[in-house]
Amino acid sequence: GGRSPRGQTPPRSAHALSPKTMAACLAASAVSRGMLVVRAARAAPAENSRGPIAVSADRKLGRTGPLVRASRGPNVMAADADPEQIEKFLDGLKCDDKGLVVAIAQDVDTGAILMQGFADRTAVRSTITQKKATFFSRSRQAQWTKGETSGNFISVKSIHIDCDKDSLIYLGVPDGPTCHTGAHTCYYSRVDGEDGAAFVDGGGAHGHEEAMTTLYELEATIKARRADVVKEGDKPSWTRRLLDDPELLCKKVREEAGELCETLESDEGKERAASEMADVLYHSMVLLNLQGVEMEDVFAVLRGRFGTSGVEEKASRPPKKK
Repeated sequence: GGRSPRGQTPPRSAHALSPKTMAACLAASAVSRGMLVVRAARAAPAENSRGPIAVSADRKLGRTGPLVRASRGPNVMAADADPEQIEKFLDGLKCDDKGLVVAIAQDVDTGAILMQGFADRTAVRSTITQKKATFFSRSRQAQWTKGETSGNFISVKSIHIDCDKDSLIYLGVPDGPTCHTGAHTCYYSRVDGEDGAAFVDGGGAHGHEEAMTTLYELEATIKARRADVVKEGDKPSWTRRLLDDPELLCKKVREEAGELCETLESDEGKERAASEMADVLYHSMVLLNLQGVEMEDVFAVLRGRFGTSGVEEKASRPPKKK
């Protein structure tokens, strides 16, 4: 944590990410929410693909792990909303000269921008009532629901309109890859940076990068450390040491949680609390990685608890295995 480690001291190497580094990364995320970083995009089955796409075993149904997020949590939209009120809302949209507004699909759990399209009045109405992301194809001049050919629907949890009333965000859960190329999102190519498309001819190649938030970059880094091959005589990264030593890992999670509590008990201030929480989060994410649990699984559980009494939710949990 922010204090001198008790017992074990993390080793340093050229590839090591220490708890301090992880803490700084997450603390920066708290300060600059919305900052994007990149991680490797996973290949997945394509919709309307123009060629064969390699299918990654860890990207089934558009996500990793065995859980299917589409079945998680209540949908906060009311499909039986008053039709007259819906029409009144649609009347207020500021469409372009072709009768369209911008429609952006975003993953409700990861925050990933999945795609951007356009929607006419009918498409927006359909999205509101059917809870499936629906757009208007300018090339085909027809309405289409994402996933109607591939089965990779985006189940919409809520819809948000901007201050000018000319663009919408569909917040939802993707059943599979969003991009027709088979990529998780349509935003897989980086523009800036040394290897970006604006700096290198052919840069930002498909499948190499995906715009993601700091939290998911950290998750991807932990996964990469687990896959690292440690040569004989080299010191493993701190993350790899934790992954290889569950007893040490559990000890660190408990230790960091205790230090977080101390920030409140000793009135150590916001900065210390944020730092210790970053340590708790990092070590907990290492523990989750060891069990094959991803952050989007955690967020899906949290989303499923919205609107439910904490006391009732806890009482409804199945008993722990003895």
